[in-house]
Amino acid sequence: MGKKQKKAEAETDAERVENDKAENELELDNGDSHKKKRRKKNKKRNEIDREVIEAKEIPTVSVAISGSIINNAQSLELATRLAGQIARAATIFRIDELVVFDNKSSYEKEDRSLTTGNNSDENESGAAFFVRILRYLETPQYLRKALFPKHYSLRFVGMLPPLDAPHHLRKHEWAPFREGVTLNEKVPNSGETLVDVGLSKNVAVNQVLEPGIRVTVAMGTNRNLDADPPRQVVSLLKPMEEAGMYWGYRVRYASNISSVFKDCPYKGGYDHLIGTSEHGLVINSSELSLPAFRHLLIAFGGLAGLEESIEEDSNLKGKNVREVFDSYLNTCPHQGSRTIRTEVLLFDWLVVYVSRWLSVN
Repeated sequence: MGKKQKKAEAETDAERVENDKAENELELDNGDSHKKKRRKKNKKRNEIDREVIEAKEIPTVSVAISGSIINNAQSLELATRLAGQIARAATIFRIDELVVFDNKSSYEKEDRSLTTGNNSDENESGAAFFVRILRYLETPQYLRKALFPKHYSLRFVGMLPPLDAPHHLRKHEWAPFREGVTLNEKVPNSGETLVDVGLSKNVAVNQVLEPGIRVTVAMGTNRNLDADPPRQVVSLLKPMEEAGMYWGYRVRYASNISSVFKDCPYKGGYDHLIGTSEHGLVINSSELSLPAFRHLLIAFGGLAGLEESIEEDSNLKGKNVREVFDSYLNTCPHQGSRTIRTEVLLFDWLVVYVSRWLSVN
């Protein structure tokens, strides 16, 4: 790798971590006065995410789920368990991105309830609740206190089994990479920042960063936490690129089904779209094979299916559901129940199709 390319990567990583706080600020914001600043940060972060993802293209699998499935839960505890099932399935089958979409007719960048910063809000929308729980569960346990303040929607997360993802490391475990959060403390007389990576001591990284930003740190092989030189902050894709380690899923909110496609973070967008429905083309699981793809998206509708999501989306007026997706499939044509719950259908899809793809990649 040439010097120019290394320098460009370093600059991209620096910009990424400077903006990594934006996602968690959805939880930390305290009112309308900071909305413009936050939107600007979110926009910049999306641009950085695209740059990072384009750096080295790895085949990805994304899952889009309607936030309305949460509205079917009869209590906050059951809603939490439902979101936990989705998070666990996504982790087991190494899903790269979870997109939670609403059924709004017009385009909105973010759900307003995700940015009001009312930490006691008992009337959070289904999509906002879903996004919050998914992000919380994906975050390593030792970072949650710093990144997620108390919130009504998080009351029952302690009842959920841990995801135990590769980046959810224990205090005694050593790995080439660790997730961390930047601290207020700075290393005296240096351009370094202290980061809590869940070990017995904080580590220094070779950048000056604002406190409260989640970063991925390359730990190297030297287990002496006081050793020089300082550790490096790297792209969140490095663990996969260099060590083949699954590093969790990203969570994205979309105001409607068209925004799922429009705001795709990958260069060139999703190149194969699969929609699931009881009204789709009937096909046996043994007959279906995934085509070669760079970025696959599998979409699951809400209580009224993907058809309603498309009908209510003003950007897709006049479009037939089969025009929106490359494949529109019914993989359980002789179901014994009138409806199949999304968490059940999702797990079935991931077991049968995505695990098959993973086994040969």
